[in-house]
Amino acid sequence: MKRAASQPCCWLCVFFRRESHAFGVTMSTPQDLSHLLPDVINIARAAGQLILDIYQNKSYEAFTKSDSTPVTSADLAAHKFLCEQLRELTPDIPILSEEEANIDLATRETWQRYWLVDPLDGTQEFIARSGDFATIIALVENNHPVMGVVYGPVSGVTYYAYAGKGAWKIPDMAQSLKIQTHKHELPSSSIAIAISRRQDINKITRRLSSAWNYDLVPLGSAALKACLVAEGAVDCYLRLGPTGEWDTAATQCIVEEAGGRILSTQLSPLSYNERETLENPNFIVLGDADLPWNEILKIKD
Repeated sequence: MKRAASQPCCWLCVFFRRESHAFGVTMSTPQDLSHLLPDVINIARAAGQLILDIYQNKSYEAFTKSDSTPVTSADLAAHKFLCEQLRELTPDIPILSEEEANIDLATRETWQRYWLVDPLDGTQEFIARSGDFATIIALVENNHPVMGVVYGPVSGVTYYAYAGKGAWKIPDMAQSLKIQTHKHELPSSSIAIAISRRQDINKITRRLSSAWNYDLVPLGSAALKACLVAEGAVDCYLRLGPTGEWDTAATQCIVEEAGGRILSTQLSPLSYNERETLENPNFIVLGDADLPWNEILKIKD
């Protein structure tokens, strides 16, 4: 299946000078915080390198949290580092991290904007040593992600976006490439679907219409799978099972800027910081929103 080609970014040198003219434009309003992106990318990479050092040295401890999900000393070390660095960068912006999420809605709903962080997305993959894990940083403003950075420590790949400024990929410290989702030319072409490596494939296939052909691509980290949709490598990512808002916020910005959508499996928009729970519903990341997803996804919940 033919995939959309990435386009080189002509202003990479401007971007990494850390000036207020990031993306080649002047910051237009006080709410435009795109000038922070170079620093946020560097923070994500430094946290990822910290995780990678622990991963390569196999010098970590694993625990089980109260919700029965795994956490390691690498998660906690990256969490501490990210919070310290983001507080230094923006002292007035609150931080919500997967590893420190016990902040009630009454407090959170007073936040106009906040950082939403998953220090180590794909902890199970980290433990299994598959290499499919990432560090995620999002900036959420008025309940919608406006900045997203995803860094894969093993591959060295960085994905990033800011609302209204496109989605980009930096392959292992190389030149930035503009990315976009794959648009189908023929309705009969197969749909490439990224799924969780530990997902029961039958749970996926029985939700899908038999009128289409599918290529299932099992991978680890939720963020990295969503970014594959953003760059047109796969057409969608169907996620069944528990995730948190920190798993989707950064990639929602990246996917939307690349031309796609992230929706619940009822095909409704995801919400951020509007409920006491921070757990997402089942969701689907769509590359080509013009496909008849209401027909393709025959079971919705």
